[in-house]
Amino acid sequence: MKAADSAEWLRRNLDGIEAWLRLIASSSPDAELIERDGVTALLNRAAPERSVFNSVVARRAEALTGNRDELARIYAEKGCAWTVWIPEGDRDAAALLAAAGHTLDAEPRAMGMDLAAVEAPDFGDFEWTTAGSTELMCSINDRAYGYDDGTWLRGMGTGDVGRTYFATFDGQSLSTATAVDADGDCLITCVATVPESRGQGLAGRLIQRALVDARERGCTTTTLQATKAGAPVYERIGYRDFGVLQMWELRPRELAGA
Repeated sequence: MKAADSAEWLRRNLDGIEAWLRLIASSSPDAELIERDGVTALLNRAAPERSVFNSVVARRAEALTGNRDELARIYAEKGCAWTVWIPEGDRDAAALLAAAGHTLDAEPRAMGMDLAAVEAPDFGDFEWTTAGSTELMCSINDRAYGYDDGTWLRGMGTGDVGRTYFATFDGQSLSTATAVDADGDCLITCVATVPESRGQGLAGRLIQRALVDARERGCTTTTLQATKAGAPVYERIGYRDFGVLQMWELRPRELAGA
């Protein structure tokens, strides 16, 4: 695959998000996957206020045209906020969502890199492990992003949500990252560091460790979706920016402040 092929990298990003949604659907008893031609949707009744846990991946505008109203009805019946992921260049899909009342809520960067040159990191005085639980990973994400305790766990469930890594010091888990394999690509997600331990490169080193392991499993590329703050961290590892994935949210009035 050519590094300059942004469309292919965007497709791989969406493939990874779909794989993550499938894991959550199997991990949480309150979540289910809704699949239509060109559309994959996660409905998660346990986290109705968090649209990221009620995500829809839309491959093309025509698929949205035929399925958006049905999805809107389903999410409304369950009282869930929901969001639709589309590439920024899909103007027809964006126009359709805007006309239906969706709001452009976020524009994470779609990033990726080949795994051939990834090297194992030096953790120095810290240690790394994959022995932690899903509950621990969720707790770190809640602390990192300022959510109420238990929010991330309601969204993720307690089952298998990927290969999760932790950076520890003196027995305390300080940072986490999760790897999800999707047809030769390794999606990195759920990256978080507790506030008092930021600035020490822990998340970056965990990601490098996860990528070395992914290459040993046979993955050849990796993708992730980066916030503005997170993008420089990933660039230092070697990730390249291949454009924006837009998130178009529709939030019920009763969840407007949630």
